[in-house]
Amino acid sequence: MIIDRYIVKQFIPVFIFSSIMFVTLLCLIDLFLNLVHYLNYEAEFSEIMRASIYYIPKSFSLALPIALLFASAYTLGDLSARNELTSIITSGIPFWRLSLSLMVIGLLASVFAFFFEDYAVIPTFKEKNIITRRLRNQKQPEQNSDIVVKTRDGNRIYSVDYYDTGNQTLNGVSIVERDDNGNFILQIRATTARWNGEFWAFNNAYIYEWENRLLRVHNLPPVTDYTESPDIFSRNSVDAADLSAHDAALLVKDLQQAGLPYISAQADYYHRFSFSAVSFIVIILSISTGGRFRKNIMLMSLLTSLSVSVVFYIMEMLSMMMAKLGYIKPLMGAWFPVAFFSLLGLMLVVHAKT
Repeated sequence: MIIDRYIVKQFIPVFIFSSIMFVTLLCLIDLFLNLVHYLNYEAEFSEIMRASIYYIPKSFSLALPIALLFASAYTLGDLSARNELTSIITSGIPFWRLSLSLMVIGLLASVFAFFFEDYAVIPTFKEKNIITRRLRNQKQPEQNSDIVVKTRDGNRIYSVDYYDTGNQTLNGVSIVERDDNGNFILQIRATTARWNGEFWAFNNAYIYEWENRLLRVHNLPPVTDYTESPDIFSRNSVDAADLSAHDAALLVKDLQQAGLPYISAQADYYHRFSFSAVSFIVIILSISTGGRFRKNIMLMSLLTSLSVSVVFYIMEMLSMMMAKLGYIKPLMGAWFPVAFFSLLGLMLVVHAKT
């Protein structure tokens, strides 16, 4: 339809300009936050630029929803200011039909955002962090709490509250033994376990095992066959938010099968999908507000874009926090802000002044 091509033609230049503006702003903020540390350690200019280039995909991922919101609001606002929007509506074209092309752009942008995050943002942002730590002379931080380690092809699972590296002591130890079919054999719980150079010596330990089809508990006698190296407990944390969707799903499944806490990882996994839908949501919201401004279109469109984005991200942050703490279901925590703003946007579109 001619009107669709016309709106898209008006939308694309504004979207490109706003994307470049927001991406440049985010890259400059990141650069200036690290510049003092770069200079203190005499980082080479080429390495600084390399880190900034690797940050571009991440900054574009963050800027995409805001750029879409601004571009669509400005496009409709500009049509309204030139009275073109009024002419289109009075010609018999419904407002929802007028906005259909922008909705399609938002839907396509959401699909693009999901795959762009998996295949471009995650690997480049990881590389950027590695370069930044090296230029700032920082080591990879180690997380020695809430540790889960699988040994013997997954048949022995350690769950440790905290590992004291200096004293080589495990605190809050739980060990589950399984057979090759994944069936439970026994479980050991101990307050602490200290490495004596050859094996782990347990303190205040109990063993749970089957006896005559009943699960009974006894004091753990001295054992010497737990010889896993202490080095495996000093490891870097794995965050589902830093993994691709496929790897995050495997992590959640792995934690579930091991009977370990998985709520936080599952919330991050669902969030990977819900966050991609933001592009579609902001388009709907901008459609309902873009045609309301006749003066100061650039300023009002920008303020509207930032205001709506801030409200959405605050709600998303709160819902994700509640999901990770277990107050609400992970699926609800990830998708509630999306559903709420989708319904709000559709209501605003229906009641938009034309």
